[in-house]
Amino acid sequence: MKKIISVIMFFALISGLAACAGSTGSDNIETKSSVETEGSHKDEGATEAENASDMSEATSEGSSVEQAADNNQTTKDVLVVYFSATGTTKGVAEKIAAAADADIYEIKAVNEYTEDDLNWHDSDSRTTKEQNDEEARPEIGSAEITPEKYSTIYIGYPIWWGEEPRIMDTFVESYNFDGINMVPFCTSGGSGIGRSGQNLADNAGSGNWLDGKRFSTGVSEEDIREWISELFNY
Repeated sequence: MKKIISVIMFFALISGLAACAGSTGSDNIETKSSVETEGSHKDEGATEAENASDMSEATSEGSSVEQAADNNQTTKDVLVVYFSATGTTKGVAEKIAAAADADIYEIKAVNEYTEDDLNWHDSDSRTTKEQNDEEARPEIGSAEITPEKYSTIYIGYPIWWGEEPRIMDTFVESYNFDGINMVPFCTSGGSGIGRSGQNLADNAGSGNWLDGKRFSTGVSEEDIREWISELFNY
């Protein structure tokens, strides 16, 4: 009887050990599966990081291209330069740029002109003092340009006291226009272009200066195209 009990206990012990061994093997498989899954997510994360890096580089490269375009990197051959204290000359300049398929550049003063500055009835106003002083040279605040990129430059301004604003003299004295056709144009309430174009040519000392023209605010783009055709015999 004791032998039978001993045999039963022996087989029970063997079965228990086998069960434990099986359980441990199952746990090991699950752990391995878990490690493989984490490794898979890690690889995906690395790929996403690489993609993000590529996108960042591409974005940075794109920004550089846009910045280069902003820094006067252009394939156009014509430039319209203008100064406009009240917006009148700006409107004409934009029409010329459209008609000539040109780049456009605005001359801005470091200290912009106020309504009081523009009061020609006031002998003490800023513009009155500047126009009475042929040596006055208001400082330009807009970025520098590279005029040698262009074969033709239209240069526009309002007529102040019968002449070009002194800031235009600042501009033309700041660059070399050798080999460039320079075309002055102006806006005014009634005065013609007068000697302003010749003044600019004299102060520039370079460039091939053509006869200028006065435009009214309501000039059409068609009229401007006709003027350009006459200038260059298109």
